[in-house]
Amino acid sequence: MGQMGCFDLSQRHEGLDRKNDPLATLAVLVPWETFRPLLHAALSAHGLRTPAARRKSAAGRKPWDEVVIFKALVVQALYDLPDEQMEFQPRDRPSFMRFLGPGIEDRVPDATTLWLCREALAKAGMVERLFDASDAHLRAQGYLAMGGRIIDAGVVAVPKQRNSREENAQVKAGETPPSFAADPAMDRQKDRDARWTKKHGRSHYGYKNHVSIDRRREPVRRHTATDAARHDGQGLEALLDPDNTAPGVRADSACRSAAIEKSLAERGCTSRIHRRPARNRPLTAREQRGNTTRSRVRARVEHVFGDQAHAMGGKLVRTIGLVRAKVKIGMQNLVYDMRRLGVLERMAAQPA
Repeated sequence: MGQMGCFDLSQRHEGLDRKNDPLATLAVLVPWETFRPLLHAALSAHGLRTPAARRKSAAGRKPWDEVVIFKALVVQALYDLPDEQMEFQPRDRPSFMRFLGPGIEDRVPDATTLWLCREALAKAGMVERLFDASDAHLRAQGYLAMGGRIIDAGVVAVPKQRNSREENAQVKAGETPPSFAADPAMDRQKDRDARWTKKHGRSHYGYKNHVSIDRRREPVRRHTATDAARHDGQGLEALLDPDNTAPGVRADSACRSAAIEKSLAERGCTSRIHRRPARNRPLTAREQRGNTTRSRVRARVEHVFGDQAHAMGGKLVRTIGLVRAKVKIGMQNLVYDMRRLGVLERMAAQPA
């Protein structure tokens, strides 16, 4: 084994750049410092930051930089890593180390720190504000929403609870089953917010990621997370991006109702929602053709869920409770938009 040279690390980084390291793209395109005030406010509110005026001494280990912690959470969402792996991987992978900033001789955020900071963001409801800041940067770069809205929901699975029917009924009623109360350790591991749902004839357990994307450029503009049993049509109005200059709203037939059609008309929106048959009234041939035409456009929203499930590994959320699930799902949407910005920038740089 040869002796390490002065330029070996930089040559290793150059090799990563030649292989199109995605983290190198995010490091350049994302204005990380714009997130600092939001991060500092959330961490300070939960005792993870002590103002300099209240410190008794400058001695001791300095607190972690907020942006470094946020970058670690971004990497965690991008590669679907648990906290322990997020502590290990920056020590092992040059691409992670370069993205987070510390050198070989520096510390990396430990698993407990990541967990505490993520809990602080969850309790402060800060992920939504971080997402809004990221969306504002997209707009500042000229990627305005001008193609109309496509709205859909994807199921995000969580580990199954293996409860009995009686226990599930008690959980849905807001009660604590006696078997849970008798075993506090088991009770802490029970997710009382996740629900079962059926999609395409298959049962799923977990939550739903409701998104509204721009039809033209496909970034996520609005999002929310609910339990999996929540009907797709509920809360549709909250997903409407008011800044989208095109009036069209596209969604599947589950979102079609007289109340929603009236609400869209009052907002000046044009409904492109799939039609669905009624009892004793099947769809006409013209309506079926219309649904087929709408599907060709609405299918673009599946790119979001497909990218999160396969490129980002977001098929499973390993947290307990809706509040924590909102953080994990919100970070998936935020990181997707960051990656989408990189794609849009590459497309803009290509010659016409």
